Amino acid sequence: MTAVAWSTHTIELNPHSVIKRFRRGSHAECAREWQALTVLSACAPGLAPVPHSVDLSAEEPVVVMSRLPGEPLRGRVLGEDQLKALAEATNEMYAAVPADALAKIPVRPGRQHELITRIRAWTPQIRPRVSNEVAEAMDLGLDWLAHSGLEDVTPPDVPPVFGPGDGNLANYLWDGTRVRVVDFEESGRSDRPFELAEITEHVAGWVDQPLDVETFLHHFDLSRAERARLLACRRLLALVWLFLLSFDDPRQPRNPPGTAERQADRLSRLLRRGSKAARGES
Repeated sequence: MTAVAWSTHTIELNPHSVIKRFRRGSHAECAREWQALTVLSACAPGLAPVPHSVDLSAEEPVVVMSRLPGEPLRGRVLGEDQLKALAEATNEMYAAVPADALAKIPVRPGRQHELITRIRAWTPQIRPRVSNEVAEAMDLGLDWLAHSGLEDVTPPDVPPVFGPGDGNLANYLWDGTRVRVVDFEESGRSDRPFELAEITEHVAGWVDQPLDVETFLHHFDLSRAERARLLACRRLLALVWLFLLSFDDPRQPRNPPGTAERQADRLSRLLRRGSKAARGES
């Protein structure tokens, strides 16, 4: 999840290749992109673009990769075939990297402790400016967060996986048969609940055509610990998105009017739900 800058790169599409040029100084993002493409090319060939070249010495670092077939899932009505293929692609990615190789990959940015720190910094800026509906949901979310245990520095009791770090459905390409994945600048070592929450709570999953979360999550065989963590991560990510959407400039909005209020309702419903929410059930 990109919390401050909405665009970190430009893309040049060629018939058989893609040139991804990062903003000046974004060498860490470029390095993570290259690392992910290299690892996935070896461990899950065909799932992600093939890495061609990288220039990490440039002021505006660049990655060149193969161009994948398919259209983004964002904004589409996703039927059972697409949802199943999306789950298969994510499951393949989470399981692709062997434990010894995964241990050498840094933890992805934007994990829970970073997000909580951002929320603490955002609250005095945003809380006085929002509507009553958004403020009420923020207060409920902040009260839940204070008692959630997510600020515990102990690593979560769930298996580590490789995660792309971005739940935007625009990064998942459907070619009519399978789903492939692009955009790995926020990738790294993570866990399934956190990465699934990135997908289910991303604004791209509901602002246009809503993702069928229940059906999507039923494709994952999660342990009890993973289900519990998924609920907590969904709530955390929903709270983060409430803040992000509240930053939207009404003079130049990125989203339709009332999007923050819709997110407030989504967060409030998640906070009211019990363990079934971890499986996406009503």
